[in-house]
Amino acid sequence: MSRKETTGQAMTRSLVAHGIDTLFGIPGAHMYDFNDALYGAGDKVRFIHTRHEQGAGYMAYGYAKSTGRIGAYTVVPGPGVLNSGAALCTAYGANAPVLCITGNIMSHLIGQGRGQLHELPDQLATMRGITKTAERINHQSETGPVMAGVVSKMLSGRQGPGAVEAPWDVFGQSGPEIELPVGSRALSPVVNPDAIAAAAALISGAKNPMIMVGGGAADAGAEIAALAELLQAPVTAHRSGKGIVADDHPNYLNFVAAYEYWKKVDVLIGIGSRLELQFMRWKWLPKGLKVIRIDIDPTEMVRLKPDVGIVSDAKAGAQALLDAVAGSSREDRTREFAELNAEARSRFSAVQPQLAYLDAIREALPRDGFFVEEICQMGFTARFAFPVYGPRQYVTCGYQDNLGFGFNTALGVKVAHPDKAVISISGDGGFLFGVQELATAVQHKINVIAVVFNNSAFGNVLRDQKQAYKGRYLGSDLTNPDFVALGESFGIRAFRVTSPGALKDALEKALSLDEPVLIEVPVEKGSEASPWPFIHAAPHAE
Repeated sequence: MSRKETTGQAMTRSLVAHGIDTLFGIPGAHMYDFNDALYGAGDKVRFIHTRHEQGAGYMAYGYAKSTGRIGAYTVVPGPGVLNSGAALCTAYGANAPVLCITGNIMSHLIGQGRGQLHELPDQLATMRGITKTAERINHQSETGPVMAGVVSKMLSGRQGPGAVEAPWDVFGQSGPEIELPVGSRALSPVVNPDAIAAAAALISGAKNPMIMVGGGAADAGAEIAALAELLQAPVTAHRSGKGIVADDHPNYLNFVAAYEYWKKVDVLIGIGSRLELQFMRWKWLPKGLKVIRIDIDPTEMVRLKPDVGIVSDAKAGAQALLDAVAGSSREDRTREFAELNAEARSRFSAVQPQLAYLDAIREALPRDGFFVEEICQMGFTARFAFPVYGPRQYVTCGYQDNLGFGFNTALGVKVAHPDKAVISISGDGGFLFGVQELATAVQHKINVIAVVFNNSAFGNVLRDQKQAYKGRYLGSDLTNPDFVALGESFGIRAFRVTSPGALKDALEKALSLDEPVLIEVPVEKGSEASPWPFIHAAPHAE
């Protein structure tokens, strides 16, 4: 006689088969049979319970964004799903494979509108609006195919989040234990040799090519660096592309420096990037510019139509292009790039006190450590002023720019990389979005170093209201707790420092402690220089 198992047990077995070893979340009534199956899995799946559903979603996001592997979480349906929704839409915007596992009301009541516990009018439709794929397990026999199908879609092509729900009564439903299918990444599109030839022809006539990399190129760093060296082209990045080619590589251009080079660019090679800097932030195109794009998502070629579109995996596409232009010889321009970087650095060194503090963090953080930004004055400045040396080491929220993601996301990064240093930076406003997860850090020994820059304001809003609205302040002024006392009340080692040198010392001490640490840095309200002139560069004079 075959063994029996519940839907919850089959789902758990599927998670293990897909290499998912960690689940963040909060247990609840609809999920009890699934929660119990997780307990039964023992050490095959580590369960990290959080203090808010949004925390669970962001931790899964940090896990996924920093590894490229699936980050998974589980919450109750309805309000639990909605509370985690910001993290799902962040994962969607930043192309991170985050899996949400949730429940639903009793199967015979779905769609009846009777007002059952946690009922949404159409939860599956809600989740489909902020994920790449979402499906329901209607019966125990569907578990394997549904789980494998969702995982396959999440990992294939342009990656993204997925969700699986099961009705309350289905989780405990039992059936025969059978071999479960395992979803896998679909084969990447075959590189079109005609497109490569067309791109190579454009490049051969280019005097000043530029390479722009985004998060889609995270695994193609070696090929992109080799292409840049061969073409004597600069490589630049905005957020998710930081570190794919290290900041100290001779061909890397900080994006403030890259804007100066942009004046004379004749061919732009975008690899795994939406080309946000060039087309959405700089808003100025050199005359006669030709655009080549390498992207796994064919719809990108419609959203921003290039002169040559190469639909492929970034690594394969970059290698094919490298092979096609092999043998070409160009004059070494790395001294020019170094001068542009130095000149840019001298200009943006006026963005204080942010730059001095970011320099202190970079000096303390090991080369292979992780830096998790936040929507704050330090975070905005870090986009151009914080050097990064490896892919995925600069963890960003992408275009969602959602306040409060940072600290919670950093906890997920640390769970994924327990032996690496992880520093989270936040403003006082954003940090309080997820401050309750200090308890999670203590309980599960997640040794993130959280640096909170306290300017008693939503700094960007305050500056905009001052400059554009003549000081008509509304909701930008913040009254805060004593962050050191707050950290200590959670059982966290906490420090307050008032200078970049003191921050560096505190970080070095924190790294040696190997326990969760909170560091508060008071900053005078409204004192930060605006980083925006360097991100939204002014149009060039004709």
